[in-house]
Amino acid sequence: MSNATEPSSKKWWALLALSLGVFMSLLDVNIVNVAMPIMAQSFGTTFNDVQWVISAYTISYAVVILVLAKLGDMYGRKKMFLISMVVFVISSAVNGLAPNLLVLDIGRVVQAFGGAGLMTLSLALVASSFEGAERGVALGILGSVMGLSTLSGPLIGGILSETFGWPSIFYVNIPIGIFAAILVYITTKETPSYGEGQKIDFLGMLFSATSIFAAVYGLIQKENDPQMAWTNPKVAGWLILAVVLLAIFIFVESKVKKPMMNLTLFKNKNFVGAVIVAFTLGAAIYANNIFLTSLMQDFMGYSAFETGLRQVPMTMWSLILGPVTGYLGNKYSTKKLIAGGLLIGAVGFIIFANAMTTKLSYDQLILPLILLGVSNGLVNPLLNSAGLAGAAQEEVGMVSGLINVFMQLGISFGVVILGLAQTNDYTKYLNGHFTGQGTHGFKEALIDGGPFSGHSMIFSKAADKLPNLSDLQNVVAHAFYNGMRSLTYVSVIIIVVAAVLAYILLHDGETQVKSK
Repeated sequence: MSNATEPSSKKWWALLALSLGVFMSLLDVNIVNVAMPIMAQSFGTTFNDVQWVISAYTISYAVVILVLAKLGDMYGRKKMFLISMVVFVISSAVNGLAPNLLVLDIGRVVQAFGGAGLMTLSLALVASSFEGAERGVALGILGSVMGLSTLSGPLIGGILSETFGWPSIFYVNIPIGIFAAILVYITTKETPSYGEGQKIDFLGMLFSATSIFAAVYGLIQKENDPQMAWTNPKVAGWLILAVVLLAIFIFVESKVKKPMMNLTLFKNKNFVGAVIVAFTLGAAIYANNIFLTSLMQDFMGYSAFETGLRQVPMTMWSLILGPVTGYLGNKYSTKKLIAGGLLIGAVGFIIFANAMTTKLSYDQLILPLILLGVSNGLVNPLLNSAGLAGAAQEEVGMVSGLINVFMQLGISFGVVILGLAQTNDYTKYLNGHFTGQGTHGFKEALIDGGPFSGHSMIFSKAADKLPNLSDLQNVVAHAFYNGMRSLTYVSVIIIVVAAVLAYILLHDGETQVKSK
């Protein structure tokens, strides 16, 4: 059932409300990044402990998104969206008032449940509210909002945390969420309960959620300690468990009469192509932006707000290109646009890598920032249309949920893989150049601390007594930029491979959601 007969203005107001839900949902994945030092100081704890404020949200978000997509199909997407918004708003208030880190971590888990629902159900509601060329434009706008929210965290988080304190990054969700909920209630029609009368597939939900949790948690363990071997039980144990649980999930779903997930989706080359592109956006562009933000703050000396402001040449393209890509996707080859958009990002990364020297200036970053912004602004909006192409209305929730799961897994994977590439070259350079009597213990501390801690350590009072200090500071700087260059080239490889696969797997046939 479609809402195509609704007055045109009402549909677009619904799109605005749903876009606000998506924006808040994804913004809260990374808005905390720039506020972490302030939060650590406020709670009197370590930076590593505060990292769980991010991890609690990202793990829970990825774990429950498929479950909420299925519940939306069964009980109505509008109803589940509104419930998700209530959960998100209340937990945001709790987070802002949190008296200690434990309460904040628990609040972030609950907030992720709401955020995951807002994300996956918004896509499904937009797909069922628009038809024809309008659907491409609407999904394009929603995709642009997704890209903007993912990349604008440093700017918004910097402004709020530096001006009003860290609780404001949560309080801002309350008025926006209430407004969006009222607007959705007024403007959006409920979708049919495609699974009405079905029993909930509890086993499917359990094994899908635990498999995703194990995979993300294992990657986070590796991220938090890059020196830890992949064979360490803290990493390998969780990843092996994820594979085992995934195998059990597939077996269970193949036997259940009304499974949580239609596994035949993965026989569709077009869907697989969309999933690969979603994973790549997370692993290459969004994960890389985490390192870029740290580079600008820790080594280039910009504040959180200044960092976000200087990333505007990248983030602005999500706003500019959204409606345009919706139009282009209706008129031209979707797979060529997506593959070409990814290659534009690869060029941006190559320019970025070549600029990675100790003489790096912001002027050298402007062109690659623009190219990466254009890449994201083109690909993300088209990804939604491509992924939903030819899907039945009752599959829209699950398809959108899977696309977002793979994007979040991509971010987790990318942070680990890019971080390992950076740490490997950083360590190799230090081992080859950080020499001299009386420096061995400090070199080991620099290696253990990692690339981003190295800068503050070598310029600390503890380093003042090192012989030839200025030369050693220069070595650490070269080691860091070598690592940044290495991780950027890994991003190039990921994005080029994805561009080729997108061109092979995506099709330019049916681009509309099928009617029930």
